[in-house]
Amino acid sequence: MAKQNMNQTKTLIIKMKEQQKISIRFFDDREVRALWDEQNAKWWFSVLDIVAVLTDQNDYTKTRNYWKYLKAKLKKENSEVVSATTQLKLLAPDGKKRFSDMLDYNGIIALGKQFPSKKANQFIEWFTYSDASIDGKSKTKAYALFESSFINSIEVGTTNGLQQIHAYLFGGLYDFAGQIRQKNISKGGFQFAVSHFLGATLKQIEEMPENTFDEIVEKYVEMNIAHPFMEGNGRSTRIWLDLILKKRLKKCVDWSKISKTDYMNAMVKSAIDSNTLKKLLNNALTNQIDNREMFMKGIDYSYYYEEN
Repeated sequence: MAKQNMNQTKTLIIKMKEQQKISIRFFDDREVRALWDEQNAKWWFSVLDIVAVLTDQNDYTKTRNYWKYLKAKLKKENSEVVSATTQLKLLAPDGKKRFSDMLDYNGIIALGKQFPSKKANQFIEWFTYSDASIDGKSKTKAYALFESSFINSIEVGTTNGLQQIHAYLFGGLYDFAGQIRQKNISKGGFQFAVSHFLGATLKQIEEMPENTFDEIVEKYVEMNIAHPFMEGNGRSTRIWLDLILKKRLKKCVDWSKISKTDYMNAMVKSAIDSNTLKKLLNNALTNQIDNREMFMKGIDYSYYYEEN
């Protein structure tokens, strides 16, 4: 039986190496990484990430040692948590991909119950949150965008192109998907472009040049100030920005290098001074424009920025 399980694990590793889809979830601003298993249609979650969350530990070595201790204890108790783990490659602190213990959905719930605390209860409540929500469904659509041929037909740098992205992400979820708003909106006391003049504003933005990095960011800032949709502006416009950077500069943003706090603060300031945002984005530029993992990671962070 042990040999059979070992063979199944090896097969799973081989298949997942062929086409690896990585997702990053966030709990209390901590990353919880997951790998998609195409064969069994499920996610595998990093045990070390979750142990770090549940022990409130930032030190990788201490987290690993604690899991080693807990794993040995659970093994003696013949716990199914240990028998349910498999090993898959994840990025280690030294920058190399190394095998790491992973658990599926049920395994993570069982692991969480080994930590009888208020935080563990909060984690399980968060972890079992349904992907059937609007954000969950929209995020699934955003993942699918990379695989679809539609991404190559999106108009780059135009209002219509942004509407195409918004319609793709939120079609069937919002009745206004892809439609320019007809009402005034504000956020945190900031009034976005007046709806009555929005058509003219968007036309002006569309005509802005996008030949250099600075020009592209200025265009992005103006589109954010316009905020053309009732909801979903940030998620749509970040993809819109990456498509412009990809076409004009053969670059895109590695959003995982930009913290939520830094990004939100820079965006607030950008209406008056865009230099902080430019510096933030410039430091996160990458030439991995066709990298699937980079795109998926970008979606994870983009949706994370919008969480309250």
